[in-house]
Amino acid sequence: MARQEIKRLENALKKISAKELMGIEVQDSKLIYSVVGFIPACDFVDNALLISNLGYLLSQKGMNVCIVDLKVFYPNLYHALDVEPNKRGNGLIKLLKSDKVDFRGEIQSTRYERLYLLSPSPYDLMEEYYDFDFEHLERVIATLKQMFDIILLDIPNNPPLEFCLGAMKYCHVGFFTASERVEASRNMIKLLDHAASIGISTAKFTSVILMNLQEIEFDYKVMNEAGFNIVAALPLVKTACAWSLEGRIYVKDNPLINKYFKKEIERLADLLADDR
Repeated sequence: MARQEIKRLENALKKISAKELMGIEVQDSKLIYSVVGFIPACDFVDNALLISNLGYLLSQKGMNVCIVDLKVFYPNLYHALDVEPNKRGNGLIKLLKSDKVDFRGEIQSTRYERLYLLSPSPYDLMEEYYDFDFEHLERVIATLKQMFDIILLDIPNNPPLEFCLGAMKYCHVGFFTASERVEASRNMIKLLDHAASIGISTAKFTSVILMNLQEIEFDYKVMNEAGFNIVAALPLVKTACAWSLEGRIYVKDNPLINKYFKKEIERLADLLADDR
């Protein structure tokens, strides 16, 4: 992304408060924003890279963080966090099936202090996830809220799947992740229209995190005109992508961090941390 474009976005972001950016109202409860969702709006985004680095930064602020991979068909956060994949039938699916299972046995520790992962097994069969309802996911999220300061949900953009709309329903604030794709705004509006049609509040999903930005022409005004707020703009950093493939946290392990990437993801972590 061109430097002048980053500077323009930074100036625009400074004019908006954290609460306004995330489309949320001031509440007294410190737990009201503890469940945060991330949904990809188009191709060329990398939620695993974003969430793993963001989770690490939040854990460094003294919060106990649980990352939940709801991409039940194709989980990948276990790899980004360098965690051994669950055996078939363990992890998320085991907690969804029964309220008698001990969560501590299914939540995995990472090599980073205060950062944990709840993930499906990549060996689970797809059809094993067809029969779950919103209530199953609500129970799991409600229990996690009692155990952790903040929960980060990696939500699949798959509207017929309960793990998409259910997560949108039960998270407190949500972000779309988007790249410089002309269909991004249209896809976000379409998903929100569908969610609203079945009674799910969409006001909490008006914030957008731009990812993997390159030095190309793109009309960001389209998103603003559609009612979305850009809360962070992360440039494409090949090293960050490469380190994610190796199961390493870019903002932790790399001695030479891209200053624009660092500034934007730290801004996002500060927005979330300020609402604890």
